[in-house]
Amino acid sequence: MTSGLKSSTLELLKRFNRAFPQFYEQFVSSEIQLQNLRLAYRLYKTKRAVIEIKSEGSKSALHFAYRNQSFLLSDIFGVLAAYGLTIHGLSLYGQIQPPMLVFIKLLVSRGSKALTEKTAENVCRAIREALGNRFEVEEMLAVEFNLNAGLEQVQTEFYVDPVFHLPALVIEADNQPGLFYKVMYAIWQEDLLVVNANLLVWRGRTRLILYLLGPNESLIPEYLGNKIAEGVRQRLLGQ
Repeated sequence: MTSGLKSSTLELLKRFNRAFPQFYEQFVSSEIQLQNLRLAYRLYKTKRAVIEIKSEGSKSALHFAYRNQSFLLSDIFGVLAAYGLTIHGLSLYGQIQPPMLVFIKLLVSRGSKALTEKTAENVCRAIREALGNRFEVEEMLAVEFNLNAGLEQVQTEFYVDPVFHLPALVIEADNQPGLFYKVMYAIWQEDLLVVNANLLVWRGRTRLILYLLGPNESLIPEYLGNKIAEGVRQRLLGQ
């Protein structure tokens, strides 16, 4: 797809890609690379988060782009839980060098259908309000969920990925209401920055692999990673 691009655009894309982890250019399609570059340009022009929802068959795709911060995923998944949305897929690409942007695509549905135009507008507005501290995610969720209740059958594991060359945290748990929000809230409490994510939902279990940077966007040594994995597990179990 990049073969038809102008040389100036190709050079811009190469410079843009250098801020991502080493695997980004090799494993991420040129189509997604270009899409993220365009989203970055919109961010640069508007100085505000890109938040939009488009229908994709029987589901809706939420596209999000902004400067990466540890609380972002907690806010986004909290809003999705508050609106009772089911999450079917997640792709996330975050930069590990300035300007530390993150690009997220979430496949969601409500009642096994794509979101109505009105619901999509409300979800986008609520995410923007949450980012501006004008929408209290926890207060709204407390009406639907017992946020103090722990998850069941939680397993966590830390390792340094030999291909991606990034610290990784594996979280596996039974599918439960508010699962994704509680996971991302625990990640925020540990002050971790997610720069890539893989999601697998299978036979009533959810498996998340989160590639991370530590506090102050640092790499996480193995001894600390194991402590973080156990800390996240204890938080999720409500202990």
